Amino acid sequence: MDWNIRLNRALDYIEDNLSNVIDFDHAAKLAFCSRNDLSNMFFIITGVQLSEYIRRRRLSLAALDLQNSDEKIIDIALKYGYASPTAFNRAFQNQHKVSPQYARSRKIFINSYPRITFQIILNGEFKMKCRIEKKEAFKVVGVKKTFRNDAIENLVPQFWSDLPQETYDKIIKQSNGEPKGLLGLCTDFDGEHTFDYYIAASTKNSKVQGLEQIDIPEATWAIFEAEGALMELVNRIWREWFPSSGYRRADNSIPDVEVYFDYDFPKDNYTYELWYPVVKE
Repeated sequence: MDWNIRLNRALDYIEDNLSNVIDFDHAAKLAFCSRNDLSNMFFIITGVQLSEYIRRRRLSLAALDLQNSDEKIIDIALKYGYASPTAFNRAFQNQHKVSPQYARSRKIFINSYPRITFQIILNGEFKMKCRIEKKEAFKVVGVKKTFRNDAIENLVPQFWSDLPQETYDKIIKQSNGEPKGLLGLCTDFDGEHTFDYYIAASTKNSKVQGLEQIDIPEATWAIFEAEGALMELVNRIWREWFPSSGYRRADNSIPDVEVYFDYDFPKDNYTYELWYPVVKE
C-alpha cells in the first residue's frame, strides 16, 4: 500500500474524531507505521506538527459551530477537547483574533483551516547513495540530552557545540568498535514530542564511568552517505526514499544513527552516514 493511501487513512480517522479523543497509536496503525514515524512524516511533508494541525482543525470546526448552531460556548469547548472556557477562549482568540462571544454575535470571517489530503509526488531527480546492510549488535557510550521534536528551532547542533572538549576527548578515547567515528543517536521516542539525543562512540570496552551506554541489537539498516546539510537529506529520505523503497522503519526501540567520520566535528562541511533500522514490507 503506498504512502498516499496510508497517510490519508490516518487523516480520515483523525478527521472523524476531531470531537472525540484521538488514539494516535490507532492512527499510526492505519498508516502501517509507528506513532513517531506518522508524526515525523506529517511534519516533513506539511511543515506543521500533527498536534498543531489537529488544534487548527478543531478550532476551525468550533468557529463554524458557534456561527451555525445554538450550542452553548462551554459545550462547544468541551466538544473539541478544552476543559475550561478560559483555555478555549485563549486558543480561539489566538487563531481567529476575536473571542468566541464576538464570533457568535457578528457574522465575521474566521481563519478556517481545511482538511489536508496527501498526494505525495516523488521527484527523484537527485540521486541518494544508499545501501542495505545487516549489522551485528554493537555497543555505544556517550552523553545524552532530551529534546522536543516539535520545537521551532533545532537545538541539537547547539548540544554539539556546547559539549566540553574534555567530554569529546573521553568519548573519542572509547571509539574502537563499528561504526567508526563520532555518532549521533536519536532514540527513546515517547510519542509526546520528545526524544533523547546521544553524542557517542561505538566501543568494545566495558562500561565507562561518566558515560551512558546503549546496547543496539542486530538489525538491518538503510545506510545513506552524503556531505553537508543533514536535515535536507533526512527530509528527502522520508519524502522520497521510504515511500518508494519497499522498506519501512523498524520499531522505535532501535535508534537512528548519524555517523561522522571526522573526529573534529562539528564543522561546516563534513562527510557522514545516516543509518535507519528497516524491515522489508
